[in-house]
Amino acid sequence: MDKARHILRDIFGYSDFRPAQGEIIAHLAGGGEGLVLMPTGGGKSLCYQIPALVREGTGVVVSPLIALMQDQVDALRQVGVRAAFLNSSLDARTAQEVEQALLAGELDLLYVAPERLMTERMLDLLARSRLALFAIDEAHCVSQWGHNFRPEYLKLSALHERFPRVPRVALTATADAPTRKEIAERLGLVGARHFISGFDRPNIVYRVTQKHSGTRNELLRFIRENHAGEAGIVYCLSRKKVDATAQWLEDQGLTALPYHAGLAQEIRQDHQARFLREEGVIVVATIAFGMGIDKPNVRFVAHLDLPKSLEAYYQETGRAGRDGLPADAWMAYGLQDVIMLRQMLEASEAGEEHKRIERARLEAMLGYCELTTCRRQRLLEYFGEQLPEPCGNCDTCLTPPETWDATVAAQKALSCVHRTGQRFGVNHVLDVLLGKDSERITALGHDRLSTYGIGTDLDANQWRAVFRQLVAAGLLTVDAQGFGALKLTDACRPVLRGEQPVWLRKDARPPRGGRRRERGRRDVPRPADGPGEILFEALRTLRRGLADAQNVPAYVIFNDATLHEMVAERPRTLDELGEISGVGQRKLAQYGEDFLSVILAHAAQDEPGTVSDTVAETLGLRRLGFDAPAIAGRRGLTVETVYNHLARAVEAGELSLREAVDLPDNELARVRTAFEAHFDCRAPALRPVFDALGGAYPYGLLRCVQAAEARQA
Repeated sequence: MDKARHILRDIFGYSDFRPAQGEIIAHLAGGGEGLVLMPTGGGKSLCYQIPALVREGTGVVVSPLIALMQDQVDALRQVGVRAAFLNSSLDARTAQEVEQALLAGELDLLYVAPERLMTERMLDLLARSRLALFAIDEAHCVSQWGHNFRPEYLKLSALHERFPRVPRVALTATADAPTRKEIAERLGLVGARHFISGFDRPNIVYRVTQKHSGTRNELLRFIRENHAGEAGIVYCLSRKKVDATAQWLEDQGLTALPYHAGLAQEIRQDHQARFLREEGVIVVATIAFGMGIDKPNVRFVAHLDLPKSLEAYYQETGRAGRDGLPADAWMAYGLQDVIMLRQMLEASEAGEEHKRIERARLEAMLGYCELTTCRRQRLLEYFGEQLPEPCGNCDTCLTPPETWDATVAAQKALSCVHRTGQRFGVNHVLDVLLGKDSERITALGHDRLSTYGIGTDLDANQWRAVFRQLVAAGLLTVDAQGFGALKLTDACRPVLRGEQPVWLRKDARPPRGGRRRERGRRDVPRPADGPGEILFEALRTLRRGLADAQNVPAYVIFNDATLHEMVAERPRTLDELGEISGVGQRKLAQYGEDFLSVILAHAAQDEPGTVSDTVAETLGLRRLGFDAPAIAGRRGLTVETVYNHLARAVEAGELSLREAVDLPDNELARVRTAFEAHFDCRAPALRPVFDALGGAYPYGLLRCVQAAEARQA
């Protein structure tokens, strides 16, 4: 574990393992096999990446999506890990180079799609290579509810037969107890150790609202008030709705891109790439989008239709807030969603046992939507985890819903379903209750029923809420084969007999106006406010420029959480910057000077016209004629720190550039020319200037020039 901790600190830039990580890594590094269940954003990747680096040979990662492989490899290369991938996006020559690197033992990690991995040619290639381990990511694809997406996952059990001495680990963020059992059986991991580190995502605020005619506007208001300019995912059930919603959000001035299987592959790839690499992009998608998405700063996930199960809901909402910063899971649903999902299920070719399981999962999803108690407690309870107290960070905790005694209303609704023959959907039953005068009601003779017109004490929207909640409570069911007809269940008998009261929640009207970012009691990192926001945006601008130059997503340089920590800590030296979480040795060497320059420049702007005591001491010695190396020797500082002090003095107007640096006029002119040609204030990185000058001048000296240029501007 000493080697593992060294890798964690120096390569990945983290001071300590998260809960369960150390135990998992020790087990796998020692050759053990495992099934790892860890919430999205909990650090699953390190659980196999570090053991692969500790052990001899190459770690082979089974990954489902091409874009995911590319991004993970980009991120690993940024920290100095020898990583590559093999998939259909590579030309023949590049693929051959990767294969040769594998055979030569020059790769630490290799990412492969299951389709390629299980070909005889690839298996033979692996047999001739030294392997550290197999990591099967997104392992829930193996289970019955997931393998329709990638049936090749079912063949992965052959790895144990072909490579019995190579340890395997399966990883997923979403699996209830039956699914975990199925994964273990299908992959031959029955005897493997299970690591379940918990399902709680305390940084996510869960919100559920009821569908109404203005739901789309409510979504827009939610985005503008809570997540303006931030990345998000909006899920819809149908391709048609995806296209319409994306276009409507675009028309409202947002950057929204559709994603579903009906689009050409090139369009899907382009939209996913834009989502990963650009800031503030919203993807509107079917569930075909998002599996394995590695983007850490997705600030919200919205559902405009009901997910099929709590597993699906947890998996999809888990794509928000992977960086640990506050995020939202927002959902709107209605009774029509239930009807549609049940019709889709009954029309499928799945066996009756599978349908029974899926019906139970849908009912659990419905129950979650209609809760009047803590949503997080219910969600965790579903996965077998207990939360002792309400979370204080979901809508039912933040704004407890009102309830009302709906016993009489429920009896009226149930009676009307019975009197109309349990053959009609909610709209017709509702019309009977309200005493509507229509040809259909008259023709059916429903205007002569005892329940005709007995529901005028409630309006149509209130009755819809009643029916929706009676279905969720299991008192009514929807006949998917009977065009959404409502039917009574045995559970409704005590209610009809007056033996059981019914309490329902009052539907809240959607909030209007007023930016709200209410957060609960959870101790989660928060974005910087005030002057910190200015520095954060400057750091994001720098990051964007560095990422664009390398054609990689911005977060593989540093994620938002690392930038926020830079803002909070305001490091003054490279050593201090190296203590920031997520800044490993490779990134410190590659990007440290650039990010430190921005931080120090903003420190000067925060205190215009003044210098700190330590800067004043350096300034005094400089005025006495000591150069930077001499000052460093006298004060026990690095030369770089001294130059940072001098740059601060230049920025404050206490020194001129000529007084700060000892350079002849011709050299100073050369440096300034390099700044004019290579320095971009929109992405203020010093490395292009440093490289253009052949490394002849230290970064600290360049920072003094930067300060002088900024003062003149």
